[in-house]
Amino acid sequence: MKKKMILAALALGFFASSCSDDDDNVSTSNSDLTLSLDGLEALGDDFVYEGWIIVDGSPVSTGTFSSVDFPQTFSVDTDQLDSASTFVLSIEPAIDTNPAPADTKILAGDFSGTVANVDSNGIVGDFSTSTGTYILATPTDADDSNEESGVWFLDNSSGTAVTGLNLPTLTDGWQYEGWAVIDGTPISTGTFTDPAAADDNAASSIYKGDTGNGPAYPGEDYLQNAPTGFTFPTDLRGATIVISVEPSPDNSTLPFTLKPLAHMVPTDALVHTAISMGTGPVSAISGFVTRN
Repeated sequence: MKKKMILAALALGFFASSCSDDDDNVSTSNSDLTLSLDGLEALGDDFVYEGWIIVDGSPVSTGTFSSVDFPQTFSVDTDQLDSASTFVLSIEPAIDTNPAPADTKILAGDFSGTVANVDSNGIVGDFSTSTGTYILATPTDADDSNEESGVWFLDNSSGTAVTGLNLPTLTDGWQYEGWAVIDGTPISTGTFTDPAAADDNAASSIYKGDTGNGPAYPGEDYLQNAPTGFTFPTDLRGATIVISVEPSPDNSTLPFTLKPLAHMVPTDALVHTAISMGTGPVSAISGFVTRN
């Protein structure tokens, strides 16, 4: 029921209304809105977080912030704050000419009295039942050498390749990204929204081999054009494979906070063999918001 109420508020306000100061409701006082949130990361210079309250179905900004030290308190129009049904947190460009909330909303929750418990499950995706499988292989080159230098998110345990990632459909403003963390440095396998299709860089990857784009699933062959400090082909055994959830547009070339799936490749892993992933380090962000 909570998720339905949040999504109903979003549908009424975010996509049908623009943000306003509600000039028809003139208030003579402000009240405090205090955010106590866990798990957010700094966004860098180009993006900020922005809070919103939903008042009569329309979003009203409560202010922007860059620091992820909490609690943080904002002064908000008392009448609007008392009338708010929902709190939402979004990621916005630091220089923002659009008064409406961006698609990239990361936390939401309905007020119950003076408190709104907020989380990412209903507004980004619920990863509590997510699972993943991958294989080591390099299908984009001409031979069976260097097979430990590629990772593909598919499951071939039945003898036929099928989708290897069980992930929820993300809301607008978000995308998945695969990573191989090699000697502590994450190197992307590409972004995608559909785990049952090739990722966005399937045809344009600078790392893959020269004989094809690989299977129609997310993945990457690390065969050439290695980043500075690395040598390709490489050996992914001992590396960590990660699936992250990224803002779109993305705030960084590094993985975002939300990482629902991860797995260290066994040092004795066999190539062309299905390997199961485990739960990642961060599958949800949460906290609470208080109005007084």
